[in-house]
Amino acid sequence: MSHSRADVLLVWVLRALAGLAGVIVLVIAAFVARESLPALRDIGVMRFVSDGSWHPAAEAARGSYNLVPMLVGTLLATLGAVVLATPLGILSAVFCQFYAPRLLAGAYRNVIGLLAGIPSVVYGFWGLVVLVPLIRLIGPPGASLLAGVLILTIMIVPTVALTAEAALRSVPEAYLRGAAALGLSRPATIVGVALPAARSGLYTGTLLGAARAIGETMAILMVCGNVVEMPTSLFDPVRTLTANIALEMAYAMGDHRSALFVSGLVLLGFVVALVFWAEHMGRDRAHA
Repeated sequence: MSHSRADVLLVWVLRALAGLAGVIVLVIAAFVARESLPALRDIGVMRFVSDGSWHPAAEAARGSYNLVPMLVGTLLATLGAVVLATPLGILSAVFCQFYAPRLLAGAYRNVIGLLAGIPSVVYGFWGLVVLVPLIRLIGPPGASLLAGVLILTIMIVPTVALTAEAALRSVPEAYLRGAAALGLSRPATIVGVALPAARSGLYTGTLLGAARAIGETMAILMVCGNVVEMPTSLFDPVRTLTANIALEMAYAMGDHRSALFVSGLVLLGFVVALVFWAEHMGRDRAHA
């Protein structure tokens, strides 16, 4: 009886903590939306996509508030990082789960976990002193969209790899034994059985990596050049929405400050969309 009461108490504690987490998220979203309202009211939504540039001033009538170049830079950097990090993360998970000896697999997991815990400013500093000069040799100025894509790729590979390995580890052993009984080779078993069975977790890991990439600030601020312009090549400098907030929030006032909250609201919307997409895909795969 005591065990039953303890279980009920634990369930209610977990429910309370989950509810608290949800309330905190809603409070943050409501605060960002409230702080964005002055800009949305005084400047108008259309000016954030139709103004000639981003040159905010104390009054909306004298400023320019075009977010499109920074939004495009954010999405391109995120998309490029996801395209590169997804196969790298999944292949590393396949190596750990199906090919590596146990000791090597354990050491590799520890290294991946260590990479996931390194502060983003350390990645940014490494990118600034190593990656940017290398890119400058190919196409000046070096601080560019390409640098941002590469540094984000390095940062999100651990997220994708750890999630993918957890998904592959959860594939029922009976599936793998059945494939072996049918005479399938190891590569055929991985491609035809393990990866399809784990695809829900693989999609989730990819979307979690994308959510981290789209919200990254310090590393991307240090290597991308921070020029508000529409990129025409991988070697052009760009400024992302997160970098713009970090650079300008300290001195922003009035509609300028509120416009930065609009940037935060846009980022929040993208992250929420990614989370719901991951949930939707996971639910669909579970019913498939």
